[in-house]
Amino acid sequence: MLNLGDIFEALCGLRPLWANQVISKAVIDSRQATPKSMFIALPGERVDGHDYVKNAFENGAYLAIVNRDLSDKFTVLDLRSGELPGETVSPGLPFCVLVDDSLTSLQQIARVWRRKFHLKVIGITGSVGKTTTKEIATEVLNQRFRTLKNEGNLNNEIGLPLTLLNLNESYERAVLEMGFYVPGEIALLCELALPQVGVITNIGTVHAERAGSQEAIACGKAELVESLPADGVAILNYDDRRVREMAALTKAQVFFYGLSPEADLWADGVSGLGLDGIQFRLHYRNEVLHLRVPLIGRHSVHTSLRAAAIGLVEGLTWQEIVAGLRSEHAQLRLSVVTAKSGALMLDDTYNASPESTLAALNLLNEMDGRKVAVLGDMLELGPYEHQGHVMVGVRAAEVADELVTVGKLGQIIASSAQKSGLHASAITELEDSDEVIEFLQGRLGENDVVLVKGSHGMEMDKIVASLEMVT
Repeated sequence: MLNLGDIFEALCGLRPLWANQVISKAVIDSRQATPKSMFIALPGERVDGHDYVKNAFENGAYLAIVNRDLSDKFTVLDLRSGELPGETVSPGLPFCVLVDDSLTSLQQIARVWRRKFHLKVIGITGSVGKTTTKEIATEVLNQRFRTLKNEGNLNNEIGLPLTLLNLNESYERAVLEMGFYVPGEIALLCELALPQVGVITNIGTVHAERAGSQEAIACGKAELVESLPADGVAILNYDDRRVREMAALTKAQVFFYGLSPEADLWADGVSGLGLDGIQFRLHYRNEVLHLRVPLIGRHSVHTSLRAAAIGLVEGLTWQEIVAGLRSEHAQLRLSVVTAKSGALMLDDTYNASPESTLAALNLLNEMDGRKVAVLGDMLELGPYEHQGHVMVGVRAAEVADELVTVGKLGQIIASSAQKSGLHASAITELEDSDEVIEFLQGRLGENDVVLVKGSHGMEMDKIVASLEMVT
């Protein structure tokens, strides 16, 4: 396990004889501090972690990484010069390490710690499907290897280093989701994690507001395949032109997956079974497998293909791969709950992009009953904002019996749906989630299936929470 000596070695190149205290875990939230943990004080736009160092110590933290002096009288070792001070600390008493930049120091500790282990790292990025792929791929690899994954949304320049600090000798593989907001971010994550296998899901419009265009997003995602070693493997979506073209950007071997026979691993005969999952034929070389897996929605065939491709690259048998694909332990974002009225609610409120919303509408289309789509604004789409909402409106008109939109951008969905043939009487435009809750209460019946989806900032989760039957 990580100990104090490892931290000093990473920050100043020396391991003091007295620095042998094991560090239980690393946290950036003082409330998550536990005995012998390390607290990294990060300054933020709204909250500054330096204001919570005392709280972290009260919760048991042994060490705090800080980048400014504190008003509280804590023992402080100043490492800003890159050299280890002559003084030591009192055994068992918490202390601070003063550095130039606490985030950079967290990353440096993670960088050095990761290089102590000879495990295989699989990096996953893309606009849609990263988290689901991470979860299912971990289930597949766990059939043979003890596998580490980043929990929740710990997929950025803060979360990924925190995940790497959980490494120990027992892990044989790590599956790391890598998020993208600005150019250079994935290159940094790869430099920290050293992935040997890279998976690209697709290139969509999410975060285009920050990146500027789909081309810029593609360049950012391509940093993963560009970082792979010559003996690594780039697992690429053949069905996405921008992803397919990344084959020319990597030194690694290329493994294509998709719905085309041109891919190395491909599927056909895909059919949705509603909440019972999907079934399809899987083709690899001369082998054909007929599979039924519990993943919801026909779009999940790509998730299955990605996870299976990772298994094949890592040498797993089909028996192991299929067992992983059928695992019920993977935590997927879309969940199904029953409303107080008896209606079935498809809760897909974590976030939204045009691509993921179209996939959710396709799932709604597979369901029996009166179909209600409750769709909120899709944020951070940049130049694709209008086009993305129009596309969703067109598909909503084809699928939904009733459409409820939330927010100003939701009005574009409503207008597009009406132009595409959905009668105006079946469309309701509302401003926020509170209005939706009031509108839907008493309106849903047992035969209704309700999709609720929108960007996180639209608070769509409040709708599900208010209407859900509590048992």
